[in-house]
Amino acid sequence: MNQKSKYEENSIEISLKGIDQRILFGYNSLNLKEIELAFPVKIVARGEKLKVYGETLELFKIRDLFQILIRQVKQEGEVPEHFFENLIRNTRGETPLKSINEDDRVLVKPNRDVIKPRSSGQTAYLKAIWENDLVFVIGPAGTGKTYLAVACAIRKLKAREIERIILVRPAVEAGESLGFLPGDMKEKVDPYLRPLYDALYEMLAADKMEKLLFHNTIEVAPLAYMRGRSLNNSFIILDEAQNTTSGQMKMLLTRLGFGSQAVITGDITQIDLPNHKDSGLLQVQNILKGISGIQFVYLDQADVVRHKLVQDIIQAYDKFGKNNRNSTDGD
Repeated sequence: MNQKSKYEENSIEISLKGIDQRILFGYNSLNLKEIELAFPVKIVARGEKLKVYGETLELFKIRDLFQILIRQVKQEGEVPEHFFENLIRNTRGETPLKSINEDDRVLVKPNRDVIKPRSSGQTAYLKAIWENDLVFVIGPAGTGKTYLAVACAIRKLKAREIERIILVRPAVEAGESLGFLPGDMKEKVDPYLRPLYDALYEMLAADKMEKLLFHNTIEVAPLAYMRGRSLNNSFIILDEAQNTTSGQMKMLLTRLGFGSQAVITGDITQIDLPNHKDSGLLQVQNILKGISGIQFVYLDQADVVRHKLVQDIIQAYDKFGKNNRNSTDGD
């Protein structure tokens, strides 16, 4: 039996009634072509229906894939590139499609864009935040570690579940040696805290943001400023935690007060400490493992939602690092 007749024996129909096909299909039907490249199926558009030919197991996957795509078009009126690419990856992978809860909107930004999970890893990350008082998320750049944590904090602040948001970063790697920099203390540390400000300004109207900062409802500060404080009814985010020492990590975690929650984010492949083994984020994985109310979440290249090249860059660096280690081991 040839491939064509085999496909014709196995097919499904997908209704496109009420759907803007230009958005669903993409420019020049590029989305359909990408799906055909990613899966052993043939897709034929006929009026308000799609006919998909392929093996039964593949057809189940494609049916679920189009259900999510159609819902995206209905709700958002667009299919962003990163959304489409992550959907293809998750459909091809072992993670069940139903674990990606695209309806779990975290926040609506002032420009009406919606912040929500874009991968199964991000969905697991958000679930951990909703269910635990202390969450560690470890993964490469571009996986939304800090961005989603800030969105969750703002959501909780708006719902009055917390009274304050505390955003913390180690300044000038882990040493916090700021003396040689020009300007007063604020001018010295602001460049290191800028990514946190950027996330906040994306999610809040400028006037609202300034007011919250002025009243210290939202505080952005270097890690050294946390020493000796007790933070009650707060959502605390420690960013770039791979550059904290073990002592600094313990100091920050013991600031957690009544009614507070903390999210610790970091990338253990980008440790700037002189001795990588001193990283508090590396050590804390063994120290706090298995404690109820604390969860560790690990993201990887599949969760990257930046430019599509970022994934390839991360993969190339991982490969380079492994090759170097193997070369060293062989010496």
